[in-house]
Amino acid sequence: MSIIISNISKSYKKVNALKNISFDVKSGELFGLIGPDGAGKTTLFRILTTLLIANEGSAKVADFDVVSEYKSIRKSVGYMPGKFSLYQDLTVEENLEFFATIFGTTIDENYDLIKDIYVQIEPFKNRRAGKLSGGMKQKLALCCALIHKPKVLFLDEPTTGVDPVSRKEFWEMLKRLQQKGITILVSTPYMDEAALCDRIALIQDGEILEIDTPQAIVKHYPKQIYNVKANKMYQLINALNDYKYNHSVYPFGEFVHYTDSRMDFNSKDLEVYLESKNLSSIEIEETKPTIEDTFMELAK
Repeated sequence: MSIIISNISKSYKKVNALKNISFDVKSGELFGLIGPDGAGKTTLFRILTTLLIANEGSAKVADFDVVSEYKSIRKSVGYMPGKFSLYQDLTVEENLEFFATIFGTTIDENYDLIKDIYVQIEPFKNRRAGKLSGGMKQKLALCCALIHKPKVLFLDEPTTGVDPVSRKEFWEMLKRLQQKGITILVSTPYMDEAALCDRIALIQDGEILEIDTPQAIVKHYPKQIYNVKANKMYQLINALNDYKYNHSVYPFGEFVHYTDSRMDFNSKDLEVYLESKNLSSIEIEETKPTIEDTFMELAK
């Protein structure tokens, strides 16, 4: 195993950021930590990268203990924090050279690892990092995290605030890095990115809700979900929330995802009810669950 986490807990005064967290990440795996802001993702990453010490529990990264062997871990991992943290007054090339020097290596020595990423920012190598676009900053930060050829790569919400095209490109880069044998632990609030991981852990309020492959987690969803649509979205949500048989109601794109508490649900009954609430153009159809549906159900 590349990462072993055993009963980790962490508190900030009266806030329990992590509550008895345990899971492992296999060597060469692309593992996703999926949850909203404030779920505890960043706190866990800081513990695993030796920037914080847990109140309870233990963890190993690349076979090293995060407390007693922290120096060895820092040489063995790459860490890309959620906030862009490179030197904004240095150029692209100067940032890379700086981080390579810190780890006792050179850009040329591990160029094969960053080549596919670096060629995209090379035309801007003399531009200061602070003047780069969000997508280019992301690529530069990833290059700096990889420059010493780490065994494990930690990426804390790497695509937050990045445009959809850059997000897609970034995940394609991660898949290529995985093929080179690097273990990747990535956190994200985006449920659609969860499906791109080998396995995921759903986390909420410092607790792990479920750990499995994305396909298995979706398969475990216990109810039939319905896409519901009407002429007035806001009134539709309120009406469904007031419906005495509702189990769950929440917006999902142009639809509302609805589940019913009855075993013998009849969509015609619901349609009649919605019409009584002065709604029209009503559509009700079965749909398949997603990671987001599963998360919402578990978080209840």
